[in-house]
Amino acid sequence: MSRRNLILFILAGFLWGIPYLFIRVAVDPESGFSPAIVVFMRVFIGAVILVPIAIYDKSFFSAIKGWKYIAVYALFEMVIPWILIGTAEQSISSGLAGLLVASVPIFSTIITSLHGDKSVWHPRRLFGMGVGFLGVFLIVGIESITGSSDPIAILMMLGASIGYAYAVIYITRKLPGVSGVAINGIAMAMTAVFYSPALVLLWPDRPISHNAIYSVIALGIFSTGIAFAIFFTVMAEIGPARASLVTYMNTAFAVVLGVLILSEPLTIGIIVGLPLVLIGSYLASRKVNA
Repeated sequence: MSRRNLILFILAGFLWGIPYLFIRVAVDPESGFSPAIVVFMRVFIGAVILVPIAIYDKSFFSAIKGWKYIAVYALFEMVIPWILIGTAEQSISSGLAGLLVASVPIFSTIITSLHGDKSVWHPRRLFGMGVGFLGVFLIVGIESITGSSDPIAILMMLGASIGYAYAVIYITRKLPGVSGVAINGIAMAMTAVFYSPALVLLWPDRPISHNAIYSVIALGIFSTGIAFAIFFTVMAEIGPARASLVTYMNTAFAVVLGVLILSEPLTIGIIVGLPLVLIGSYLASRKVNA
């Protein structure tokens, strides 16, 4: 990996590690927006950034031909997961949210196996899934038993992770070789249309804090528009396998930033589950000979 790609890779990891912090502030029940409005603003800003890029490099027009597939992708990558994450973060810490999303490679491995990838049965990958699920099990159990986190919110995060895993596998099979920037720009535009009624139906009747407003803007610009553009630029040069490792960096940033900036507690569940989920996800997602 070149120095330029390494810098972009780390930057993508950081930009995808901070959205959980931004979301946590943006959906604060007392001073923030509803989760649906946050999703709308996030994808609207993201689409404004990505669609012009896709039009400029002429990838937009080839991608729009597969709009039906992109609509399904948007449903499982943005429409469902992002409302689940926003709702969950009204009850759990941003660090725990980021940690639970690190289970995506585990679910991806399982879904891929259902599509005929027999390498999932390799002992190393099976061991990885076992370790990863043990980590998730301990997180859910410890956080629930100690009362540190709402178990329903944790299940929402796991549901979002499953959606993420399925969405990527689905779109890469349906639209192979099509620009990721174009696909995500169109998907964000579709998601914005879907959530646009929230602006009228769910607009808060109380003052919104400046921190919540700034967080939504930053979420849309940095963690959605710019982050997606950087990630797919790097992935085109280093390949999807190595690019997917950004997941582990996201999680570390999410936990550390939550503790340092929001003063979130570093709970026993996170301390015990973090290494297990990261190690398990890494082993489960590594390519092996079938």
